[in-house]
Amino acid sequence: MSANTGSSQSKKLPGALLSNLALRFRLFKRKYSTPSSYKKLFVTIVMYLLVFGLAFVFIYPFLYMIVTSLMSNSDLNSSSVHWLPTELKFENYSIAYQLLKGKMYAINSAKVTILATAGHVIACSFIGYGFARYNFPLKKLLFALVILAFIVPTQTIIIPSYLSYANIKWWNEAKFLESGFYAAAPHIAGAVNKVMNSLFGNGWLNTYYPFIIPSFFGFGLKGALYIFLFRQFYLTVPKSLEEAARIDGCGFMKTYWKIVFPLAKATLVVAIVLSIVWHWNDAYEPGIYIDSPSKQFLPPRIRVLVEAANAAPENQTEMMRNLGLEDGEDVLNDAVIMAGAAIISAPVLVFFAFAQSQFMQGIERSGITGE
Repeated sequence: MSANTGSSQSKKLPGALLSNLALRFRLFKRKYSTPSSYKKLFVTIVMYLLVFGLAFVFIYPFLYMIVTSLMSNSDLNSSSVHWLPTELKFENYSIAYQLLKGKMYAINSAKVTILATAGHVIACSFIGYGFARYNFPLKKLLFALVILAFIVPTQTIIIPSYLSYANIKWWNEAKFLESGFYAAAPHIAGAVNKVMNSLFGNGWLNTYYPFIIPSFFGFGLKGALYIFLFRQFYLTVPKSLEEAARIDGCGFMKTYWKIVFPLAKATLVVAIVLSIVWHWNDAYEPGIYIDSPSKQFLPPRIRVLVEAANAAPENQTEMMRNLGLEDGEDVLNDAVIMAGAAIISAPVLVFFAFAQSQFMQGIERSGITGE
């Protein structure tokens, strides 16, 4: 009995589906039966085509990167292979990861990115609140300087910044050696001096201080933009909330930290996403301030793959042997470069995938769209 019922229901499914499609077609025809509705339909179709075209422009580089990274050497040299590799060569990722020395340099990048982002969020939200709520001398001039700091490229101030960071010394070895502590306990003082001089005695060059310390003062990479974002949001917060908090006995800091700052969740996500992406991908400033190979960041290491792919065949063979890879199809080519680019891009892409909804809400609420 149940089997017959099931078979009869399965026979009814195509008919029900056809009737449903027919009903939807009649509704569509009724909705677009007038000249004005035809115009509206045409505009909708054109808008969707434009959106798909723009989406393809942005998606194309990622598709090309992924497809190329999975190609073998024969696929790269074949004129008949464009988008579908004859085989998926995941070994390219292993080769790229080993050449990049991904773990060590990824830790360096992550450490600086997280600390600099934390500094920007804390300092820029506080500064933006001050610009949004308080009147003080030269307020307009200072905010104009903030906007100017965002407009001026980093390259124009890199020389004075380099000289400033080179001359910053938190530890004066000469004065310490003349102190009474050194005379009383020379062995202990010598060890302390050695440690402190190595950390703070040679300026900020070849350290992570130029990327981290300025961010806690609202400066650093694109810090002015985050101040602008928070200011725009705080201008939309009703002042009655802060007045009610003051009536309840909250001071300035408690009002800001307990009442106002939690409301900026969407703007906070925007600042975090932009700061992480820009700090992670930055290759210009690390190339200026960092000399030690062990302190370099992961994104600039892409040049290692480019140099390896363009090296002479005998040098490539030596590199492959040093990586412990057998001779054969594995070679250093454009597929390895694209695999390395995918490895470098993966952390920020994954992070943005989880934060994109909050990111778009923050963009809408921060005044960037002009609304």
